[in-house]
Amino acid sequence: MTQWQKSSFSGPGDGNECVELARVEDTVLLRESDDPGRIVAVTRQGLAALLCRLRVSRAG
Repeated sequence: MTQWQKSSFSGPGDGNECVELARVEDTVLLRESDDPGRIVAVTRQGLAALLCRLRVSRAG
C-alpha cells in the first residue's frame, strides 16, 4: 500500500486542498487530495529540477 504524505504548506485537518507525495522505489508520486486518482510519477531528479525551476521563476 502506498503511504501518502500531505504537504506542509497545506492547511490543517483533512481538507481537500493539498498536494500529497509518496515514494515508490526511485519514483516520487504526486497527487491533489481532491482528485486522488490522478497521479503524476517523476524521478527524484526530475522533481528536484522542477522545484529548482519554480524557485527561480518565483524569484524572478
